[in-house]
Amino acid sequence: MRMYDLIMKKRNGYEHSKEEIRYIIEGFTKGEIPDYQMSAWLMSVYYKGMTGEETLELTNAMADSGDRLDLSRIKGIKVDKHSTGGVGDKTTFIVAPILASLGVPMAKMSGRGLGHTGGTIDKLEAIKGFNVAISEDLFINNVNNIKLSLVGQTGNLAPADKKIYALRDVTATVDSIPLIASSIMSKKLAAGADVIVLDVKCGSGAFMQDEVSAKELARTMVDIGNGAGRKTYGIITDMNEPLGCKVGNALEVYEACEVLKLKNLEKIDYGIKRLLEVSLTLAAYMLMGAKNQSIKTDDFNDKDNKALTYEEARRLCEEALTSGKALDKFAEFVAAQGGDADMIYNPDLLPKAKYIVPVYMEKEGYVASCKTSEVGMVNLILGGGRETKESKIDLAVGIDIRKHIGDFVKGDEVFAYIHADDEGVIEEAKKRLVAAYKLSDERTFPEKIIKGIIE
Repeated sequence: MRMYDLIMKKRNGYEHSKEEIRYIIEGFTKGEIPDYQMSAWLMSVYYKGMTGEETLELTNAMADSGDRLDLSRIKGIKVDKHSTGGVGDKTTFIVAPILASLGVPMAKMSGRGLGHTGGTIDKLEAIKGFNVAISEDLFINNVNNIKLSLVGQTGNLAPADKKIYALRDVTATVDSIPLIASSIMSKKLAAGADVIVLDVKCGSGAFMQDEVSAKELARTMVDIGNGAGRKTYGIITDMNEPLGCKVGNALEVYEACEVLKLKNLEKIDYGIKRLLEVSLTLAAYMLMGAKNQSIKTDDFNDKDNKALTYEEARRLCEEALTSGKALDKFAEFVAAQGGDADMIYNPDLLPKAKYIVPVYMEKEGYVASCKTSEVGMVNLILGGGRETKESKIDLAVGIDIRKHIGDFVKGDEVFAYIHADDEGVIEEAKKRLVAAYKLSDERTFPEKIIKGIIE
């Protein structure tokens, strides 16, 4: 078998066999296939695409290129979620404690952020003492005992993906559905969960900006997950404005804690309502998947062996939230990993920026649209993200947005607050934030937050 022949085969639009895909991934991971040949093959895939069978085998080969996390010591059906990115996305901090409080084990590995904001791991480090580098034994024990643990990704999880992505990044082959899907799902399969729920963002702050592409990506990933024996759902969610009201590491943890404190799910800010809707939808599908998979594996503990509907799962998730059980579970999880649980009950203890500056719009009108990625760039300017892997994140900075699409903004009303530690970047941040939003004399209504479900 020669890489030259395989490049030509894909260039001419033919389908690879499983053995050929394994040869490519294993050879490249071991350094036996040079970058220039792998780049040529990636470009061929970019133009010619891959079948569902090819994409599944590519994903499995990438997952097998390193360690697969063994979760067999964890009792019950394990669940996981993945978001394709966005601005202000803090759903893990709401979804995970809801599921854990309902007895569903969530053993999650997350990464650090590179770009406009920190990753889940960075945000958790805003909590004093929180340790993301716990031992494997403690990780397993925590999931068995409190149903939740979250750690940084191992360095050897799907190493083929890291090598391939580095090439895609410099050869203009990033935005290929089979390559995106296999990259995401190889890490999810290697992480070992039985049920996977994918939050596929769509809009001006998402990688997939149009709904058709987002649904195609979701369908591809769901097919991969189900084909690999994992019950997988894809939830298409709107990212045409930031999710929730706060953008920034400590600010997003703060907002998640405020959501977990909710007793009434009706009379809340519209930004919080969007965040809540995404969180509860994800949680309900994760709960439904876990319970219904339990029936198939004789691990169903409820009195009646009846499949759980989405409506029933949603009600249980809402009760876990409004009863305070999810908030208590989040605090228990934080304490179990060395963090200060008082910060969960009193998020005002979280890190605060030196300057909190109001932002006003230049004219009155209805908020008509938002360049969400630009809001993310404002957070990067403030120091809340990483321009390079070596960049140090300021966990306290960010943006607190007070108006959303469809809201009327008066000239003397505060549109948002900038949280900054460097006085020298405040004016640039304010200008970029104002420019990210468009006002109109006529009211524009926001997009539906849940755009579709792929099962």
